[in-house]
Amino acid sequence: MARHYVKAVTGLVVGVANGLFGSGGGTILVPAMQKFLKIETHKSHATALAVIFPLSLLSIFFYMRGTQTPWTIILWISVGGVVGGFIGAKILNKINATLLHKLFGLFMIAAATRMIFGR
Repeated sequence: MARHYVKAVTGLVVGVANGLFGSGGGTILVPAMQKFLKIETHKSHATALAVIFPLSLLSIFFYMRGTQTPWTIILWISVGGVVGGFIGAKILNKINATLLHKLFGLFMIAAATRMIFGR
């Protein structure tokens, strides 16, 4: 029973972060699944991708209400995202867990540095 509680709280934190920042699936969920749910690296990345989809759909509904939605931008970025997601998923299966963990950490540090110091 306690395990389900941890999963639900993890989902709640990820959902709040996604709603606030448009991020949370990878930045919070991947490390949380590894640390608290003991899910191995590759599976935590793949699971985060599956969780991001419904979170993103819900967030889109709330963010886009009452705004001029730039559908052509969304379309082109989505096309690139689908192609990039396919390539990334293929690469994910070929990278060992240690390298994946380090690359993910470096990506998060770079993103955080840019958010704090740059635009």
